[in-house]
Amino acid sequence: MSVHIEGYASRFGLRDLNDDVVVPGAFRDSLMQSGPGGVRMLYQHQVKSPVGVWDEMVEDAVGLFVRGRILDVSPEARMVGALVRTGVVDGLSIGFRAVKSRASDGGRLRVLTAVELWEVSIVTFPMLPSARITRVWAEAVAA
Repeated sequence: MSVHIEGYASRFGLRDLNDDVVVPGAFRDSLMQSGPGGVRMLYQHQVKSPVGVWDEMVEDAVGLFVRGRILDVSPEARMVGALVRTGVVDGLSIGFRAVKSRASDGGRLRVLTAVELWEVSIVTFPMLPSARITRVWAEAVAA
């Protein structure tokens, strides 16, 4: 069974717990180069733990909207699917390299204007507390 998810991996204009703020357009170039297929779906940012695929990623007025599938491919992926289905884990977090940024608020904040997006992880505690899975549904996979 695939577990389908969607939500916001990043939200524009909000300070995260690391004092980063992402602005509209920050993901544009990266997504144009890689598309969602070039961005990995991980669990807790562990590169050894791909758990699914991202089917859609788009910047909208709110932030980086993502839609994907947790696949039934490993014991860990099945566990993540179960945790997400039951609402135990609902956080999303981006893994990236800052391409362009500037200081703001007296140097306290790093404003990210361009990033190279590597992965979006399903996490227990997102760095941006409002980066969450907003919809979950399951679908049987034809054998």
